[in-house]
Amino acid sequence: MYRAITRKIEVTVEPSFSPEQSSADQSRFFWAYTVVITNNGDETVQLRSRHWIITDAAGRQQEVRGEGVIGEQPVLAPGEHFEYTSGVPLSTASGFMTGRYQMVTDSGERFEIDVPTFSLDNPHHKRVLN
Repeated sequence: MYRAITRKIEVTVEPSFSPEQSSADQSRFFWAYTVVITNNGDETVQLRSRHWIITDAAGRQQEVRGEGVIGEQPVLAPGEHFEYTSGVPLSTASGFMTGRYQMVTDSGERFEIDVPTFSLDNPHHKRVLN
C-alpha cells in the first residue's frame, strides 16, 4: 500500500495487476487501483478535480485531468473517508502513477493534496536490473 498525507488528509492507494484484462501478445496490460481518502482534519472538504501523470516502462507519459473521481465529487466531513476503485491500461508490463486532487473547504479555500506515487508491476513479468 502507498500513502501520502497533506493537510491531515490521508490518501492511500493499493494497485493490483489484472491478468484477465491484459494481453502480452497485444501489448496491453491493465491494473486496477483502490484509493481511500480519509479526512483527519478539522474542517469539511470536497474533492473537486484530479490530475494524474501516468508513466510506462518506456518513459512515455500521459496526463489525465478531470472533475472529481469516478463521476463523483465527494464531500468529507472530519473523520469521514471515501473509497473508490478505478483502472489504467499501459502498453508496457510496468509503470507508475502519481497525481494530485484539488480540494475545497466549506469556506471556499482551494488547495491540492498529493496522491502517493505508486508502482504498476506485472507479477508475471521478469525484471532485468542493470
